[in-house]
Amino acid sequence: MLANIDPLNMTTHYTAELDLENFGLTVWDLDRVFITGGLHGEKTATLRRILEILRRAYCGTVGIEYRHIQSDEQKDWIRRQVREQFVDTQPLAVETKKELLKKLIEAEQFEQFLHKKYLGQKRFSLEGCETVIPMLDQLIEGASARGVSEVYMGMAHRGRLNVLSNIVGDPETGEMAERIFTVFEGTSHPSFPADEGDVKYHQGAVSTRKTKAGKELRIQLSCNPSHLETVDPVVEGMVRARQDELRDGHNMSRQESYDQILPLLLHGDAAFAGQGVVMETLQLAGLPGYRTGGTIHIVINNQIGFTTSPGLSRSSIYSTDAAHITQTPIFHVNSDDPEAAYRVIRIALEYRQVFNEDLVIDLVGFRRLGHNEGDEPSYTQPVMYARVKAHPGTRHLYAQHLIREGVITEDELKSMTDTVVAKYEGILARAKQIAVEKPAKAKLSEPPPDEDGSNILETGVAADVLQKVAKQISLVPEGFNINPKMVGQLGRRAKMGEGEVPMDWAFGEAMAIGSLVIEGFPVRVSGQDSGRGTFSQRHACMYDTMTGDRWSPLNELKSEANPRARAYVFDSSLSEYGVLGFEYGYSVINPDQLVAWEAQFGDFSNGAQIIIDQYISSSEDKWQQRCRLVMLLPHGYEGQGPEHSSARLERYLQLCAENNLQVCYPTTPAQYFHLLRRQARQEIVRPLIVMTPKSLLRLPAATSAMSELETGGFQPVIDDSHLTDRPAVRRIVLCSGKVFYDLEAEREERKVTDVALVRLEQFYPFPAKRLAEIFATFPNATEIFWTQEEPMNMGGWTFVEPRLEAVLPKDVKLRYVGRAASASPATGSYAIHNLEQKKLIDDSLTSTARESSQAV
Repeated sequence: MLANIDPLNMTTHYTAELDLENFGLTVWDLDRVFITGGLHGEKTATLRRILEILRRAYCGTVGIEYRHIQSDEQKDWIRRQVREQFVDTQPLAVETKKELLKKLIEAEQFEQFLHKKYLGQKRFSLEGCETVIPMLDQLIEGASARGVSEVYMGMAHRGRLNVLSNIVGDPETGEMAERIFTVFEGTSHPSFPADEGDVKYHQGAVSTRKTKAGKELRIQLSCNPSHLETVDPVVEGMVRARQDELRDGHNMSRQESYDQILPLLLHGDAAFAGQGVVMETLQLAGLPGYRTGGTIHIVINNQIGFTTSPGLSRSSIYSTDAAHITQTPIFHVNSDDPEAAYRVIRIALEYRQVFNEDLVIDLVGFRRLGHNEGDEPSYTQPVMYARVKAHPGTRHLYAQHLIREGVITEDELKSMTDTVVAKYEGILARAKQIAVEKPAKAKLSEPPPDEDGSNILETGVAADVLQKVAKQISLVPEGFNINPKMVGQLGRRAKMGEGEVPMDWAFGEAMAIGSLVIEGFPVRVSGQDSGRGTFSQRHACMYDTMTGDRWSPLNELKSEANPRARAYVFDSSLSEYGVLGFEYGYSVINPDQLVAWEAQFGDFSNGAQIIIDQYISSSEDKWQQRCRLVMLLPHGYEGQGPEHSSARLERYLQLCAENNLQVCYPTTPAQYFHLLRRQARQEIVRPLIVMTPKSLLRLPAATSAMSELETGGFQPVIDDSHLTDRPAVRRIVLCSGKVFYDLEAEREERKVTDVALVRLEQFYPFPAKRLAEIFATFPNATEIFWTQEEPMNMGGWTFVEPRLEAVLPKDVKLRYVGRAASASPATGSYAIHNLEQKKLIDDSLTSTARESSQAV
């Protein structure tokens, strides 16, 4: 509270709680000797000495919060570091001071150069917080010296271009600056074609830096949309994926993988306080399936949001108070003191190395310009911006400090600055030449055609492999006390494996996962209740009734072809946004691994809509960033109300274009088996959205035989195999998912022979060719009904209608059968649900064409 952490002096440095009088002391006690309890290693000291030590430790340009931590070991460690760095302070080496100044000059001149050359263009300047550049530079050097080989970074747009140029890129060669200047010139650099897909301050980069320790350190700055803090869990997922790769593929211990791979997140102050995904990401830090060995968080604190002051944008004292939840130490640093920032970076790296836990650095500065370079900030912050205007800049203050110390001279300062400016001038000249040689071109007006989606990839598995997996999930290890209710289920699993009873959905999934692992494909499944399964169906993880120990049978399967291929199923925190972001990041780094996220209920995925919209569906188009992520979304209308019926199929279909997604709704365990295997084995890398069942998990009709897993592959369309007289068919009912079983049961009950039931198992890519082939086998059909459970404005209707019209046989009419358009996905009344369901079944099987056009 008394620390001098605000370079604008907008806050008062006084708190009555710390007055001497509040402790029954006066100035007359200053020279009295007290027992210190070991403060600074001194058993006794005068009050004057005690206050001097405390002020040097806690009231300088660094404010420290650590008393909220429960661990005495961690608190004692931090106290020792504070004493070493801020009480018994040793001067920094002259070369270190010059390096800090050099990076400050590069940071400042980069911004000023762009401001002069491209006046008014958006760049989200770092001015006011330039100290973050020497901080990051020293963090990279310090991490390398401590054995880190890779750093994964995430940050928003503020200062991103500066970081790309001066941290990720090599400032000496200027490759990243050349890339940036080329985009400012209106085109993209030949080495970075992805820059055409998104604005320059959203782009990422990968580079390898040679550090002073003589080592090579790889830096990856993740791409990021405008949605602040969304990149946090994505980067954590990337880091965990790389650590798992090192652990499983290079026989590293978990600790060794932590030591090698470092996650680094840069935040904005308003976003850190305001965006809930920050808390979700912090809460992942200690969970077994998501732990990354400690993240260093740096808040670039402008003391303002877009135009909103702290008093109107948060209820906490500091923007970093959310970190108290996870007992994370917080260091508030005045950005006008680069040396203090350097010392805190050293503490952060050591803390992470010793404890493998998060640490937050709150770099308090200001924003020289408006939110973007065209904004006028004094409209809303007149007092603050009067002080900003009067502030000479950190580079000036530090340079003058070093001149007074005799570290540099005025001539040396001028020479250092002129060298940087000349470098930028040379880079700009090269960028202008590139723009002349490679002018910008518009994208083709017509996007690439959608794939047909009718091809079938063979994904069958040999019987002996299937038997191996079935045996693994059916036999309990000796000495493991299984829940009595599971005994019968394990016995049923064994019978499924022997082919004595048809397999259910969970068994088909286990066969897919196990067979992939044996073939050398790692598998990772996560979600809020994925171990057992929301509907008590999966039981991939079981617990000893006496000890509580967990047993994961699929995890024990191994591959001779790929030693790192293992199956992991993790229960996550009660999060969609953060966890889905994590799994997306994980799948980007491991594109050859099957990574699946399961929603507790399908509609809960809308809590992660930002990840779906900004990453999963569009990242390939924006950043050429691909993944195989699978989203498993329980879907189906069983009368359970608006929130447990629809996985919002229509939302995913609306996002489909340029072959960016696969959206499927399989209806049998064998189809699901082949779909998962296709996702891992197919050559093309793209996400998969799966509408998974609820009631069908145990429906006797929704089962498959073991033989169906040995040959074939996922069928985008399933023809009606029960019909014997195809010319007698007058109506084709095309549907998807659970409603098929309702239709089939009713058709059999009524002995209807002139209606064919065809299942669309894959919506996108749309299997137009296969549908046309099937339609042609019903020569006398005069109408095709699209039947769905969802309301007319939801589900698949609006997506399939124009596509079906394009493949309809001549003189055949297309009709819709389903619920009427609705604001809510489903009724909350079970009785009304049943009435609606009965009517849509009746309309599909027996209504006239005229009547069928009316929705339920």
